[in-house]
Amino acid sequence: MYLPVRTAARPDVRLLLKPLRPPAATRCRRIIVPVVCRPRRSILPSTTMSPKVLICGGLRWASEDAQKLLGDHAEIIQLDSPDRADFLQGFQPGGKYDGVVAMYRSNGSKKNIGVFDKELVDGLRGVQWIAHNGAGYDQIDVEACAAKNIRVSNTPGAVDEATATTALYLLLSSLRQFYLAERSLRDGKWKPAVSDRAHDVSCITLGILGLGGIGLYFAQLVKPFGTKILYHNRKPSPDAPDWIEYCADVDDMLKRVDVLSVHVPLNEKTEGLVGEKMIRTMKKGSVIINTARGKVIDEPALIRALEDGHLASVGLDVFPDEPKVNPRLIEFTNVCLLPHMGTETRDSQHRMEMRSLTNIYDFLTTGQGKDLVPEMRR
Repeated sequence: MYLPVRTAARPDVRLLLKPLRPPAATRCRRIIVPVVCRPRRSILPSTTMSPKVLICGGLRWASEDAQKLLGDHAEIIQLDSPDRADFLQGFQPGGKYDGVVAMYRSNGSKKNIGVFDKELVDGLRGVQWIAHNGAGYDQIDVEACAAKNIRVSNTPGAVDEATATTALYLLLSSLRQFYLAERSLRDGKWKPAVSDRAHDVSCITLGILGLGGIGLYFAQLVKPFGTKILYHNRKPSPDAPDWIEYCADVDDMLKRVDVLSVHVPLNEKTEGLVGEKMIRTMKKGSVIINTARGKVIDEPALIRALEDGHLASVGLDVFPDEPKVNPRLIEFTNVCLLPHMGTETRDSQHRMEMRSLTNIYDFLTTGQGKDLVPEMRR
């Protein structure tokens, strides 16, 4: 043992003295202690070792898949709130949702906590990712999420087949008046007189408003009939095949088509998009199909066009105020109505749930999911 010492005359000089040794009576024998290697412990506090994932709305088909996919990376907890106040309270320090970093959300959560508006989003302390189960995400305030650095994903592609086949059914039923024929049969009246207003699919021109994944899938289903197909987007789709004609001017497309199928997302720019002007630009006797969102169409304008005969029929799977349906629509005998059946198949719903969970898995393992909504890709 060496003690450094400074002298008064030369404070910058260190003198090394002889080593000091303890008295013989206090000396200890040298003992060799074996070194035991232990696993390195996490530097994170125990409370942050397992981030939480909140299942908000329930998993119908992929609950076991969720545990297999996420169980090694997070603690999975279920929504356990009867109302919004209880839900938001759960995100306070020490609350039942404290530590949640990602959320799986389906529209089924609306009945308990409402839509994900600014008030709700502002209360999501610690949440970094919302994986929405669905292609349409109009029930989430994306702008409020962005302000809190919460990223939002949806499930593009997973819904294409089921929604497109729903549109195909509405197209066939509206053109051939099959819904009226079934009603007549069930009423014991046999075959109604519909041939004067029914059409073959091969003899019409179809216009697709919004050629995304669903619109393109629908076009592929219709193609074998030999139907002429046009589409309008803000700009040409790079995925559009050469047998679908692009119309840069929406009015030009509307003037040429016999059937308009609507496939645009609902946002502040598309609410009421298909209104009086668009409808009246179409030919007299045209048909409108909607599997997108009810509010994309101006419902009063649609009803007026049915009443005065400008529209021969409509096929609707979506409505502005679901599950309520305008009684006037139900009174028409020349319309085909479905109660939002677009994704009501176990196959598509399982794909949607898995797509949502995979986005959460990617976020937990890489910090980024693959299906950010368009507003967050800019």
